[in-house]
Amino acid sequence: MAFVSSGYNPEKPMENRISDIGPRHASDFFPPVIAKNKGQWLWHEICEPGILMHKAESGDEVYTVRCGGARLMSVGHIREICAIADKFCGGHLRFTTRNNIEFMVTTLDEAKKLKEYLNAQKFDGGSYKFPVGGTGAGITNIVHTQGWVHCHTPATDASGTVKVVLDELFEEFGQMRMPAQVRISMACCLNMCGAVHCSDIAILGYHRKPPVIDHEWLDNLCEIPLAVAACPVGAIRPTKKEIVTEKGETKTVNTVAIKNERCMFCGNCYTMCPSLPLSDQTGDGLVIMAGGKVSNRISNPKFSKVVVAFIPNEPPRWPRLAKVIRQIVEAYAADARKYERVGDWAERIGWERFFEKCELDFSEHMIDDFRDPAYYTWRQTTNFKF
Repeated sequence: MAFVSSGYNPEKPMENRISDIGPRHASDFFPPVIAKNKGQWLWHEICEPGILMHKAESGDEVYTVRCGGARLMSVGHIREICAIADKFCGGHLRFTTRNNIEFMVTTLDEAKKLKEYLNAQKFDGGSYKFPVGGTGAGITNIVHTQGWVHCHTPATDASGTVKVVLDELFEEFGQMRMPAQVRISMACCLNMCGAVHCSDIAILGYHRKPPVIDHEWLDNLCEIPLAVAACPVGAIRPTKKEIVTEKGETKTVNTVAIKNERCMFCGNCYTMCPSLPLSDQTGDGLVIMAGGKVSNRISNPKFSKVVVAFIPNEPPRWPRLAKVIRQIVEAYAADARKYERVGDWAERIGWERFFEKCELDFSEHMIDDFRDPAYYTWRQTTNFKF
């Protein structure tokens, strides 16, 4: 009753709510045309690469100019984005889930002027600050994880590999010459905070060696029960071990033992215990996957499949990675039918032909022997079936 006496209405919990906890509601930031027509949009079309038009029941139109943004941005870069929104869009903009920046205006002429302005903005080295594109049957912006910049379990870098791939495919971002959209994603380890399980082409950082155990310091730095419990495959157990310390002393310490044949190199143990580092210069690298999607068009959603079992880390430009991605994209663009995604194309021609056309080697590491009955019995799509 205390809440009711203070003015709280349980029938309308958000009424007159004042709070400094969390961000303000998204509706506070809608452009006027979006706020007016919320939930009343009829259809949309792509006017040209990078420009979309949405039509509302009221007859209102909103034109969106989409440009590629970075996963990690500096404060100065964000201020530039906000200044563009103030100049052209009344201070309104939005970010997409694939790290694109979208500016909304009310006429096609305004959209074209804004597109021209964005494409004219360049860094001192000559590269584009705000390249316009990522719409329709082209290559969309790459969604990726943190990589070496911020994460503690990556097998490769995220920002570096994505930069390399986007440099290789940059002309496709601003065009729509593909049979259908091509979504590329990147996750820097098997924990996969990216979307590599359901992307047309996916880059996955991959550890191949179990953690190194720092026996001398483990009991001082780690809660051993937590390190044991963190392993999803039960590969870690507590043990005692006689060691020689850095000072030359011999002593018995509390530590852990790892059953190497069980380890799946996920890095969960290192999250709980810094004395179990996983990174390794020769063991870490990249896996390329292909054929995944979320869309129900033409066929059911699909999981990505491994098509290149391992590419070593080659910073700063990862030349073999860029070459393989280019091979897949060019083969797909030349051979797929209109509206076919990469996975639909591969299944139509057969995965054997996919490897041939993409000039990829096949090995036993690519054999998919996953057989989960639920995968075939769950109603996992909106496609009609009895």
